[in-house]
Amino acid sequence: MDLKILKHYLRKDVQKEILKLSKDREVGVRFGENGYGKRPDILQYPGDITSLAQQGATSFHVSEERWLNPLELSPGMKKQEMDSLRKGWDLIIDIDTKFLEFSKITAYLIVEAFKFHNLKHYSLKYSGGNGIHVAIPFESFPPKIHNQETRLLFPESVKIVASYLKSLIKSHLSQKLLELNSINEMSESLNIPINDLQENNQFNPFAVVDIDPILISSRHLFRSVYSINEKSGRVSIPINPKNILSFNLKEAKIENIKVDYPFLDSEKITDPSASELLIQAFDWNKKNQPQNIIEPKKEIKDTIPKIAIKKEFFPPCIIKVLNGIKDDGRKRAVFMLLNFLRSVGWSYEDIEKELSEWNKKNYEPLRDNYILAQVSWHKRQKQTILPPNCSNKVYYNDIECHSSDNLCNNIKNPVQYVKRKLYILSNKKEKKKK
Repeated sequence: MDLKILKHYLRKDVQKEILKLSKDREVGVRFGENGYGKRPDILQYPGDITSLAQQGATSFHVSEERWLNPLELSPGMKKQEMDSLRKGWDLIIDIDTKFLEFSKITAYLIVEAFKFHNLKHYSLKYSGGNGIHVAIPFESFPPKIHNQETRLLFPESVKIVASYLKSLIKSHLSQKLLELNSINEMSESLNIPINDLQENNQFNPFAVVDIDPILISSRHLFRSVYSINEKSGRVSIPINPKNILSFNLKEAKIENIKVDYPFLDSEKITDPSASELLIQAFDWNKKNQPQNIIEPKKEIKDTIPKIAIKKEFFPPCIIKVLNGIKDDGRKRAVFMLLNFLRSVGWSYEDIEKELSEWNKKNYEPLRDNYILAQVSWHKRQKQTILPPNCSNKVYYNDIECHSSDNLCNNIKNPVQYVKRKLYILSNKKEKKKK
């Protein structure tokens, strides 16, 4: 047991803030290398945190959604069942990048976008690593949007707003990042080819800063306020938006923690000031089509093979992913594998089994509930889409899609590789018959 961690979680002010954020939320507790405890779980009293800390708890995570009774949640629940339990949800934007300075600039620009839309109540929180969490409390949203109950519009609303904000800040973010580092310097420090940092021959800031709304799903958890990041040893603390650009990592050291600023404090909210942002985001989404959230755009519903394609025909990139993720990127891999396996004819039952076995090979397995939730979400979608293209470095950053396999030449998508391989094999068989 790490006494420094234990002492931190025994602090009364820390316990108070964790409990405040945990109200009506599902809680996930991590016990270092032993992984997460039971789900669903809740926190009700300071003694709950004390007991868990004494058992070796290293971090606490809470759901974006608020529930009537989180303990009634279970894996594989139907959407209608979850909707009946959901009280509301907070909008959490997770800014993820290798560089804290990039996160701070991105968060600053998002806050400026909030001000432009007359949003009064929002929060910032350091993630504990290199990221920033930007949050809007549910009380800031109107009860309905386009005649639908807002509480039921999860995770769709989060994805739409996040995508809308990305479109708003993209050019400004590009300019700000290039003021810090040249594209050559970013390419060298990240070990990413310059071409992969560009889009239409211009620098794409989202190649180095990730705001990925695709990965958000029901029962999605984020690190609780004043919870410790196991990798860095730093604490996830609130940040005053006025001080975002001057935020220093020293403030997040466990020995320097001060509980002096709120996070997602909804007590003083009296009006739905996020209405303008939500309406503008939905209107933008309608004009720009829903495909701007999930790429690529091509629907393949009518071309799914009736018989599942065997692994021997899979491209090197997919095989590499199936061998397990050795670093960050597990959730992106789930999204990629789900779309790929479905596109090559695998049933959801077989996909679930495959992902369960794959998860055991990862450097740190994801929660089983997360995989079940992702499979369940995909089942409910009306369209089947291709996995991301090979050129999409957000997904294939550490995976070489173009290998020594000659078939990879000029391949744009992993599914295309399978089709080409099957076509070649079919031609060979025809020639043998002749």
